[in-house]
Amino acid sequence: MRGLFAFLSVAVLGLLASGAGASADEAPAQYCRRMVNDDVLRQPPEALAPAIVRLFDLGNAYPPGSAYYRCAGGDVMVCVVGANLPCGKGNTSTTLPAAADWCRANPNADYIPMHVTGHDTIYGWRCTGSTATTTGEPVKLDARGFFADYWRKLP
Repeated sequence: MRGLFAFLSVAVLGLLASGAGASADEAPAQYCRRMVNDDVLRQPPEALAPAIVRLFDLGNAYPPGSAYYRCAGGDVMVCVVGANLPCGKGNTSTTLPAAADWCRANPNADYIPMHVTGHDTIYGWRCTGSTATTTGEPVKLDARGFFADYWRKLP
């Protein structure tokens, strides 16, 4: 048992020493060139605020903590959270327990509200009888599974 613990300790320390995460003094562009792909959502440093404001045409409406960056193909990708704009990966499931419950209580409803389906679903939803069904075309995801329209490449 001690041997396993020692091995795991060395493995964890090795990962930490290898720079598996972004360091406080490493710029997002450097980090993304090094990592290429990293789906962890991170808060961008304050120094990127002017570029993010321009990229999303935010004017003076850039509240702190409202943006995230991640790495895709060595590029810095940025997303600004909105009321219905999730920055996380899209939910591709075609079965949602909460939607099924909604349809049992609201048979033949023309739509299922997003507070029921979640804002991360890539589908529109309705009730066909008491069964939750998807509607229309799914929202487009990028190659890494994020909402394509919400993420922009930082120049």
